[in-house]
Amino acid sequence: MLIIPAIDLKDGKCVRLRQGRMEDETVFSDDPVAVAAQWVEQGARRLHIVDLNGAFAGEPVNAGVVHEIAEAFPDLPIQIGGGIRDEDTIQTYLTAGVEYVIIGTKAVNQPHFVNDICAEFPGHIIVGLDAKDGKVAIDGWSKLSKHDVIDMAKHFEDDGVVSIVYTDIGRDGMMTGVNVESTVKLAQAVNIPIIASGGITNIDDVKALCAVQDEGISGAITGRAIYEGTLDFAEAQMLSDELTAKI
Repeated sequence: MLIIPAIDLKDGKCVRLRQGRMEDETVFSDDPVAVAAQWVEQGARRLHIVDLNGAFAGEPVNAGVVHEIAEAFPDLPIQIGGGIRDEDTIQTYLTAGVEYVIIGTKAVNQPHFVNDICAEFPGHIIVGLDAKDGKVAIDGWSKLSKHDVIDMAKHFEDDGVVSIVYTDIGRDGMMTGVNVESTVKLAQAVNIPIIASGGITNIDDVKALCAVQDEGISGAITGRAIYEGTLDFAEAQMLSDELTAKI
């Protein structure tokens, strides 16, 4: 299971939010490229980048920074989300060296869009499903839809997405532990990999996810924990590799 460091971009800086609230931020660095280098040096095999401004604006705002990171680490798979709402944006990111684009709000509002872009960009599309109490949130988590997260996941699996990033909004940025039960429930319902996100606090959360990774959990995104030091990223990835080897 991959441990995937998160780089959340707001106004060109690396930040973390609590439960997606733009006004409740912690700035960790003014140099996101240096932050990416830090995680690469510690053994990261993928990066998760979110354009927070873009998620609210509905179009990329920090694309320049994303391009800089992709250029600096051409061999590192990068997945980017936030404000990706059209084919031109996807093409621009892929041309810049990004491996995967994550569709969130538009996937929920216009599901046919996912089908179209999976056909146009096969192998590069991930859907991000951010949920609270089993319902999918949209527009930077500012609105809760009526859509059931499992039903939507099955739909997007049929469309051809390579994986789903599943975030439990109630846990994200709160350092309260990962929601293993709901993550496993989603993974069992589909045949594509689930990447867990939200709430990973320490090495025990990594162990808990590794214990159920054979249910279909391919990765875990971590942000605040590795920035605040409650989780040692390098240790977490090494442990994950060791536990995977035993399965």
